[in-house]
Amino acid sequence: MPSKGRLGLVLAGGAGALTLLATGCSIGGEGSLVSGGSDTAVTITPANGTAQVKPDGTIEVKASGAKLENVTVKGEGAAVTGKFGEGRKTWRSTRTMTPGTAYTVTAQARDDGKTRTVTSSFTTLKPSGTLSIVDVTPSVTGEKVGVGMPIFVRFDRAVTDKAAVERALQVTPDKPVEGAWRWVGADQVVYRTKTYWQPHQTVRFHASLAGVNAGGGVYGAKDAQATLSIGAAQITTGDIGEHTMTVTRDGKKLRTVPFSAGNGQTREFTTTSGVHLLMEKDNPVTMTSPGRQEGDPGYYKEVVNYAVRFSNSGEYVHSAPWSLGSQGSANVSHGCLNVSPANAKWYYDIMQRGDVIKLTGSDREVEADNGWGQWQLSFDKWRAGSALT
Repeated sequence: MPSKGRLGLVLAGGAGALTLLATGCSIGGEGSLVSGGSDTAVTITPANGTAQVKPDGTIEVKASGAKLENVTVKGEGAAVTGKFGEGRKTWRSTRTMTPGTAYTVTAQARDDGKTRTVTSSFTTLKPSGTLSIVDVTPSVTGEKVGVGMPIFVRFDRAVTDKAAVERALQVTPDKPVEGAWRWVGADQVVYRTKTYWQPHQTVRFHASLAGVNAGGGVYGAKDAQATLSIGAAQITTGDIGEHTMTVTRDGKKLRTVPFSAGNGQTREFTTTSGVHLLMEKDNPVTMTSPGRQEGDPGYYKEVVNYAVRFSNSGEYVHSAPWSLGSQGSANVSHGCLNVSPANAKWYYDIMQRGDVIKLTGSDREVEADNGWGQWQLSFDKWRAGSALT
């Protein structure tokens, strides 16, 4: 609504004279600064000295009787971009501003061979709450990840307006592929591609979050970015009933590895079928039976070497020298893929987070939310979890 009692400035000049004129101002509590000659006026909104400007508001520059040559916006927060309108008579910002920040807009217009410069300084409001990204996975400098790798983004609070926040998230691979975001909680969203990433490329993530109205009086605090380096396409395929898995890199076979999978006596001890992603590795890892105490039936505690994890339900590829006689012929483990020490070290050494391991042959399908089981969903089901569908 029009603000009351606020004055803008009009600088009008002709024949060497300079006159200050009072003007009524503007919309939504913002004002305008106008400068020009007898036939020229340049207007900037918000007006000079305006406070409490909404971070998701628009900066607008208009020129009458002249053509805008340049418009810059300077501030300590997000770099504000904009576009000129037809004939360069107008300029409008194309992104949001950082909350609680001072900005200065400088506009230059040319008329009759003369360049006129107009500035307006204002501050954006400090909201009752802000929203920040606290983690992007993967984002380890120098790490190469597999072609199945999703992008996990976690916020420092629950997001009320998920659609507004999701629109601020951008993923740009060197080799384009369709993808979509899916909200897996009030404070977490995950990006997955329709097909695997092309190998050997860079993927850039950028969140233009500063100033985004996230709902409930909360605005995005600042932008965030991360760079992913996609490595070789390493795909492991295994048949639990046949007790072997084959590892390929960029379509070429590297090795066939015999294993011993879960014994299947209980659901807990059944290795899951489906498309998994390699999540992490460690050497050594102490494995204990979940929900059991020492002395309980089925209790175990084992220290294993060269452990590569592929689910949250305790499934690993790891060294198991005690089951060499069963590897390639029988399933005797508690659910992991037991392999020889030599094969375990080899697999451990080449493993990348986000590499694909596809297993068949059991009646227990890995859940889509069990570790990084995102590829268990069809792409249509996946993108149904976007706030923009």
